[in-house]
Amino acid sequence: MEKSTVIGIVGGIAAVGFGMALKGADPHALINPAAFLIIFAGTAAAIFNAFPMRDLKRVPKLFKLLFSGQNLPKKQEILELFVSVAKSAKQEGVMAIEKRANEVDDPFIRSAMTMVADGFNGEFIYNVIDSEIKQMEERHRSGAQVFAQCGMYAPTLGVLGAVIGLIAALGNLSDIDQLGHSIAAAFVATLLGIFTGYVCWHPFANKLKQMNAEEVEIKRMVLEGALALQEGASSIAIESRLQAYIPLAERKSLRDA
Repeated sequence: MEKSTVIGIVGGIAAVGFGMALKGADPHALINPAAFLIIFAGTAAAIFNAFPMRDLKRVPKLFKLLFSGQNLPKKQEILELFVSVAKSAKQEGVMAIEKRANEVDDPFIRSAMTMVADGFNGEFIYNVIDSEIKQMEERHRSGAQVFAQCGMYAPTLGVLGAVIGLIAALGNLSDIDQLGHSIAAAFVATLLGIFTGYVCWHPFANKLKQMNAEEVEIKRMVLEGALALQEGASSIAIESRLQAYIPLAERKSLRDA
């Protein structure tokens, strides 16, 4: 579970709720069906106008990713795997690489190791894996862009909601008591638009970009390991090359293992 997403949403709601209470505003004023309809349905409509269905079909999976987190292999585990495979290949030959590839659960790592075991040259392996990584980046970019656009549309729709509310309020100037309540309700849409835009949608887009960067770095590390195996590099050389992807504070040497 991605706890930071839950903490961020709960913290944002709590901050607004307590802030309203401290300012003397009634938090119950937020219970405004018309404002919710304008912001959420309006934002959804704008997104349908802005993106093709092939991008929008991935949105439920992106929400799941934001709340469940990524299931990526650890960098240290990748390093240990390639060092171990290099040692096995030195003793048993290329068949050891194929055998270990079949034992790997991660499909990307298994595919990279299988290409090495099948005898493809380094240029072919690099081109195939690099192309796959770039295609993944493009898919992730379009997914993050959906949320970034939501962050742009929601605050503007909040202003639209306020205008609609003020039109309704000014149409009933004879009732002074109701007028104040109507004006206050008119700005609920603005509050919801700004809140969802800058507490949810823009941060969600940023988190997806961070997740993409992390996954790309791990896949680049796998590519480096596969190329090193293909070149017949020693386990010590592979360890040195892959250590570059691990922060200094997290590095664990395998040379004494």
